Amino acid sequence: MKIEEKIRNLVEKTITDNNYILDQVVYEKEGSINFLRIIIDKQGIMEVEDCVTVSNLINPIIDEADPIEENYILDVCSKEKGCE
Repeated sequence: MKIEEKIRNLVEKTITDNNYILDQVVYEKEGSINFLRIIIDKQGIMEVEDCVTVSNLINPIIDEADPIEENYILDVCSKEKGCE
């Protein structure tokens, strides 16, 4: 199973239970840095606070399961505004 599938299985229920939509999970390397990007959406307007909320909800779940061996940066961003 790919990392993205493992992460989706870990966090999707928590995200949807909190009225967000998990659009995409992307694990990629940019230069020497690994990024785990969780791309979310919701009904209505997405705000930066929504990304912070979801990050705070899923970070402990991912940390506990520890499915990624390498160091990485968790980046929760919106489908609408994209990731930076």
